[in-house]
Amino acid sequence: MTAQETYTDRVLARAADRGDAPAFTFVRVHEWCAEHAVGCTDIDVWQEGSRHSAREEVDAAGDPDLIVTLGGDGTFLRGARLAAENDAMVLGVDLGRVGFLTEVPVQAVRTALDAVLEERITVESRMLLTMRASCRLEVPAQVETLLRYGRGPMLPPPRVRVECETGSDWGVALNVTALNDVVLEKLARDRQVSVGVYLAGRLLASYSADALLVATPTGSTAYSFAAGGPVVSPRTEGLVFTPVAPHMVFNRSVVAAPDEPIAFRVLERSGQAAVSIDGQLRGVLSPGDWIGVYAAPRRLKAVRLGPMDFYGRLRERMNLTDAPAALADGTAAPLWPVTTPPPGDLAHLALPPAPEDASWRP
Repeated sequence: MTAQETYTDRVLARAADRGDAPAFTFVRVHEWCAEHAVGCTDIDVWQEGSRHSAREEVDAAGDPDLIVTLGGDGTFLRGARLAAENDAMVLGVDLGRVGFLTEVPVQAVRTALDAVLEERITVESRMLLTMRASCRLEVPAQVETLLRYGRGPMLPPPRVRVECETGSDWGVALNVTALNDVVLEKLARDRQVSVGVYLAGRLLASYSADALLVATPTGSTAYSFAAGGPVVSPRTEGLVFTPVAPHMVFNRSVVAAPDEPIAFRVLERSGQAAVSIDGQLRGVLSPGDWIGVYAAPRRLKAVRLGPMDFYGRLRERMNLTDAPAALADGTAAPLWPVTTPPPGDLAHLALPPAPEDASWRP
């Protein structure tokens, strides 16, 4: 019996004992793969007691064509990192609570896999972020000990992309990708970070703040949204810069074009700053250090089984309610204002199908 079979047996036993929905979904995926003679490997980030890099996980899986994530948005982010490393597609099965990124409800997992096999899917291209830095990113041992309370070991330091030119004013190119955001944040509660923020190579302003972040349109509904940033359609191309609790009058987000990089330079009198990528701490910067964030040349290939109703999902997942004053003197606005196909002059617009025509909806 292989180690992989042992792991699968453990999940099956847990599913039987606890009525565990994630474990049952895991079993359904394995059963479907066995029925259709499709190779399937479990990627276990904690295997052998140490946390692996994206490259190590993908190599262990045998360079997959499709990565299926079973969980919430955090699990999907990890799967996206692996998919981007291998130019694979990623399909998210929703077992979480918010689920902006995951595509498939748990009860439809077999139907979704059938659609992938029969190529009844669309592949949505999502922007990813990558970065350069003045130095390699590392987390000092004392900081890792402080921040890992209640967590497992952190990811290993990012590798340098050796194929890219280094040195001079341009630093080193790091082999990292972010689907949501790159965040520079204070390490000490009593001391903000002081950072010069550069957009497209020009100083925008020097900030003193709890954190500063660059988000993709996909990540606009994550940390950036919580900090007061805009909601941006994932079909948009651009980078969203958002300061978090800045000690200055100008506290607004700025949306940059996709070819306009955003750089953060830690200033002389600042405290140390932590660099997090999609919520994972990856390094600590000192005064004088800098990072530059820009659109990655590669894209995420997210599997979609039908038109994505992003704004319907926004209303549902954010539990948006209608203003009482708007409803006081009449009836509520209909969720679907039209039920007939659009006329010819509107056919080029991205409009959802009428409800009765939608055979599948996320």
